[in-house]
Amino acid sequence: MGKNWIQKRIAFLFSALMIASLCMVPASAEEDTEAAPDTGVTINVYNWGEYISNGVDGTLDVNAEFTKRTGIHVNYTTFDTNESLYSKLSGGGAEYDVIIPSDYMVSKLIGEDMLEKLDFDKIPNFKYIDDQFRNPAYDPENAYSVPYTWGVIGIFYNKNYVDASETTSWKVLWDPKYKGKILMFDNPRDSFGIAQKILGQSYNTTDANDWQAAANLLKQQKPLVQAYVMDQIFDKMDGGEAWLAPYYAGDAATLVENNPNIGFTIPTDEPTNSFVDAACIPKGSSHKEEAEAYINFLCDPEIAAANVSYIGYSTPESAAKALLPEETVENPIYYPPKEIMDKAEVYVNLPENTNMLLDTLWAEVKMGGSGESTTLMAVLAAFLLLYIGIVIHKRRKRKRELQ
Repeated sequence: MGKNWIQKRIAFLFSALMIASLCMVPASAEEDTEAAPDTGVTINVYNWGEYISNGVDGTLDVNAEFTKRTGIHVNYTTFDTNESLYSKLSGGGAEYDVIIPSDYMVSKLIGEDMLEKLDFDKIPNFKYIDDQFRNPAYDPENAYSVPYTWGVIGIFYNKNYVDASETTSWKVLWDPKYKGKILMFDNPRDSFGIAQKILGQSYNTTDANDWQAAANLLKQQKPLVQAYVMDQIFDKMDGGEAWLAPYYAGDAATLVENNPNIGFTIPTDEPTNSFVDAACIPKGSSHKEEAEAYINFLCDPEIAAANVSYIGYSTPESAAKALLPEETVENPIYYPPKEIMDKAEVYVNLPENTNMLLDTLWAEVKMGGSGESTTLMAVLAAFLLLYIGIVIHKRRKRKRELQ
């Protein structure tokens, strides 16, 4: 899900993941064949940043290989949160043919009739998707989405200052002794999700009292938080500026391997989030058939294996997993043990009234509480009145000058 910090990633993924049987790219994944005739068609693909293998230092360039094999060009752009993706789509200011939102956002887009139903006759490689990832709660009939990658959330910690035994619970992110050294997700679902699990709630509760209780807990944490960030977590943790940060396991492996001072734990005292990012086609796509060809290409096991080897996330295909190096498959960061996965919970889309409450509460958390929100509104109102007064004064002065 969020995917920057490419310099550190390259060194690890080439040495630890690409040297083995996958080494660079599987031979059949990049066959020396003539390029397909140019179709003159370009599809617009919208994905998370640094979330596809792009050909750096000999790795597979997924988009270039797709164009070579099909003659279909790819205009590839990126987003940083599910919410920014939704804003772009709902605003109608851009046209995309393939998007890769997370599970709960897929559910939201389905509910608002913003996705095309897929023609699975055009996506025969869907047969490689494991049963456990089919007909998920966010797309029960598996009509609108195809899993791209999956993962869980855990905690980065600096071994020089934080003991691993403290990171088995999300509560360490509320420990006053780490004040000013704690980072937190800059998105509401993930931040609230951590608070919810400390409180024993479901991520998907619709009880307003539950959400208020989670917000109160996040407000208690705020004075301890250095910053609310997303991909900036990597630089801050790597440089020692921060000592604790929750983030996605797929990204964590790289930082852990490259910095001996950094550890990563998936908490066991409380459950974690298990997420899936899935490929979809937005409603009104101009090139639906070509978009389905692209999704089908991503599901080719050799393409999928080369892709996840670079981006660091887990594959929903056993056939692709079989092509990965043994150290990757056995790494509990990439593929957590059953006891963690059995307790993990996924996000699903929330009712509109719950989403509105979440947005309000998140704004209060970021501003320090409803009292500060009221104060801010009062200050803005005062400035507006002052501005209106200045304008009226200038107009009256001009009238006097003209008389």
